[in-house]
Amino acid sequence: MTYLWLKWAHILSAAVLFGTGLGIAWFKYRADRSSDLAMIAGMSRLTVMADWLFTTPAVIVQFVTGVWLAALRGLGLTEGWVLAALVLYFVAGACWIPAVVLQIRMRDIAQRCLRTGAPLPPEYLRYRRVWTLLGWPAFGAILVIVYLMIFKPAL
Repeated sequence: MTYLWLKWAHILSAAVLFGTGLGIAWFKYRADRSSDLAMIAGMSRLTVMADWLFTTPAVIVQFVTGVWLAALRGLGLTEGWVLAALVLYFVAGACWIPAVVLQIRMRDIAQRCLRTGAPLPPEYLRYRRVWTLLGWPAFGAILVIVYLMIFKPAL
């Protein structure tokens, strides 16, 4: 029964991680493309909040339940698809952590501009470009991890 509950938590956290990542990217993209500074500032604030409330716990639950499930199944962490999934997990994390830092900076810049009436500075646009570039490999890694979890290919 422990295995099934862990599997449930693992699958649920994968769905939260995937859905939150996709949702954040979509809504931030749409807000940033608007000319509405209030929308940009609000969505930047919500992006940071969503990462702390949903993504961060899902990242932790993914790792803990994944390692635990592998141990219950007798799978070594250096075996085939498990190792590939772990490497991709850390690739995604290596992209996500700086992306969160950039989100916080963009939120602060947008809030400051909203308060002062100033336009978004080039710094915000630079952060947005890097944030977007970091998102592609992180999201791709998550997609491949989900594939590996489902198909468990021999590697």
